[in-house]
Amino acid sequence: MSISMQTINFMKHKLLYLAISSLVIVPGIISLFVWGLKPAIDFTGGSLWEIRFNEQVSLSELGDNFQNSGDNQFLVRLKPTSEEEKNKMGEELERKFGKFEEIRFETVGPTLGKELLVKTLIAVLLAAGAILSYVGWRFKNKMYGLCAIIAMFHDTLVLIGTFSLLGHFFGVEVDTLFVTAVLTTLSFSVHDTVVVYDRIRESALHNKRGGMEFLANKAVTETMIRSLNNSLTILFMLTALVVLGGVTVKWFAAALLIGTIAGTYSSPFVAVPLLVVADKLKAR
Repeated sequence: MSISMQTINFMKHKLLYLAISSLVIVPGIISLFVWGLKPAIDFTGGSLWEIRFNEQVSLSELGDNFQNSGDNQFLVRLKPTSEEEKNKMGEELERKFGKFEEIRFETVGPTLGKELLVKTLIAVLLAAGAILSYVGWRFKNKMYGLCAIIAMFHDTLVLIGTFSLLGHFFGVEVDTLFVTAVLTTLSFSVHDTVVVYDRIRESALHNKRGGMEFLANKAVTETMIRSLNNSLTILFMLTALVVLGGVTVKWFAAALLIGTIAGTYSSPFVAVPLLVVADKLKAR
């Protein structure tokens, strides 16, 4: 029998996997309570102005409010600004640094930000309820659904906690694209978890005497290569976007990258160990 077909005892270190998750999640949770997230204008309200100068201009000359978003292209976040106020600022910039091209100018009210936040929370709760119901019904065991939901929230906490730390130490803001990344992470996490759970169910039909830990090891061994191959293709693309992408997509790609790594880890090393621990507690 080849090595790839041998069952590896992954569940031997199940408590270690859960401890590693705790070490990653706890600092993020503390950061959320102490510093929170740094909201972008999508949530706080304000104006976003992106311009490109015809002549070379350095970021230090423009000031702290500006961010570099490309080749001689800059992004500035302002309090809610009218078209007239923006034009006056433009005249001043043109007088100091020469002519420039306006890429975009958009204003978002704080009311929209509150609505987005409420809708995001509702979407997460609805998704969690639907996943719990579906997975519980699909595998004829509510514990499958509960463990899948815990793994899903594990990935969410990793992502949100990481961005809380990035926001405090590096000034990274969360916007509507971050919300999209969170919801995408939820779906990716559950997809991988269901694949492993389905393999456990199939193995149980052919191994009546095998306990949950044996079935879990067999399922993780059989799906690990497939999961890694699938995740690596995504990770390579997202890494390229983080390194080469502009400021408008850089942190969105980074959020997806963190979520993908967390989701790839949580399916075999959080959702499955939780299922094994729950089965042992039930047996006792």
